[in-house]
Amino acid sequence: MNIWRKIQDKLTYVRIIAVGYLMVIVAGTLLLLLPFATAKGKSTDFLTALFTATTSTCVTGLVVVDTGTHWSLFGQLVILLMIQVGGLGFMTMGMLLAMMLKRKITLKTRGLLQESMNGMQVGGIVRVVRMALRGSALIELCGAVLLAIRFIPIFGLGRGIYYSIFHSVSAFCNAGIDLMGRHYGEYASFVPFEGDILINVVIMALITIGGIGFFVWADIKEKKLQIKKYALYTKIALFMTAVLLLGGAVLFFLFENNNLLQGMSLKDKILGAAFSSVTARTAGFNTIDTAGLTSASKLFNIVLMFIGGSPGSTAGGIKTVTMLVLLAYVWSNLRGSKGVNIFKRRLDDDDIRKASNMMVISLLLAIVAAVLICFMQPELDAPDVLFEIFSAIGTVGMSTGITRQLSIGSRIVIILLMYCGRIGSMSFALSFTERKKVAPVQLPVEKIMIG
Repeated sequence: MNIWRKIQDKLTYVRIIAVGYLMVIVAGTLLLLLPFATAKGKSTDFLTALFTATTSTCVTGLVVVDTGTHWSLFGQLVILLMIQVGGLGFMTMGMLLAMMLKRKITLKTRGLLQESMNGMQVGGIVRVVRMALRGSALIELCGAVLLAIRFIPIFGLGRGIYYSIFHSVSAFCNAGIDLMGRHYGEYASFVPFEGDILINVVIMALITIGGIGFFVWADIKEKKLQIKKYALYTKIALFMTAVLLLGGAVLFFLFENNNLLQGMSLKDKILGAAFSSVTARTAGFNTIDTAGLTSASKLFNIVLMFIGGSPGSTAGGIKTVTMLVLLAYVWSNLRGSKGVNIFKRRLDDDDIRKASNMMVISLLLAIVAAVLICFMQPELDAPDVLFEIFSAIGTVGMSTGITRQLSIGSRIVIILLMYCGRIGSMSFALSFTERKKVAPVQLPVEKIMIG
């Protein structure tokens, strides 16, 4: 009994979430190892199943085998289920089950929901989760219906409906996993639809809505278009999303106008640039060849992948709010201002510390991973390795094509990065060091040289 109590004491919210995602990955791996999960003529080893289960649960999209050709219908459905669970969060899906069984939502469960969705307070968390579940189902259904307009004439009724549902869920959950390899060649993604306005707009809308955050949804639903009354995090999330999407599209257009966009019509160039800007924010689909991007585009892609979406969303990255907080902090220091102000509000010092920790931990993980992979596989180009690493830690899924070339050791590193990226790099660190040690007295202060 005492042992069980000790285990319960050590299972903090962050650790429960980390273990929960790990259990989903393990279950997915075992299901994908079943013989009928693989298509005829194909075979699946343990590492391939583990990599696929991780990339699906962590809604990343990096794949070592083509999803449309390697996996059977059963295997694809397992992947789809993991995408949905990973996108909405396993605690959110657990609450859905509790609601279906009419179970009471305990205070501990509410605390777990708050932690898993990065909520600021326990109060109202159940209402937000319910809205997220209903809203997600409605948005994914609308996306599937719109995609079906194009997919049914191309793939037939049954497969057209299935493809519409799969890609709607994959886009909304920012997973970036597709089934197009069966028809257009392995790892084709949405390249065959580069000029299709309907497909491009629907996929971009699903990615953006999923990556903007459930708490932003709730705030907008409550206050409608009364922008001045929006919570500060809503204003920051909407502002940063708009800046990154519009700015990203313009820069991609400039960087690729004489490269991958060359020879396209103006409409196709705009669609290609806009899609590249949206999908780099953690979705992973592509309509132009990622490996052929200019060096400037690849570097800018890394920046977008590192930032990611908004807190409490299906997206990954350090998050838009984190980035703006850090930029505002630097700007305030340069101006010699007291405190950090955004949209006529002063930020809490604790939020600034959290943002700094998130940035530093994520960068340290990326640097260590880059050194390890470059050491294990010196034949790989360093820029491509960095691209792959930031794609994994940002749960994006874009790749220059080296994913299939990774060795066993390198794949394990990428698996760990995807896992850290989904539960949050800071949460991953806290799962080992969450016990707070407060010193009874403070040590003497001594100045040091900085810069």
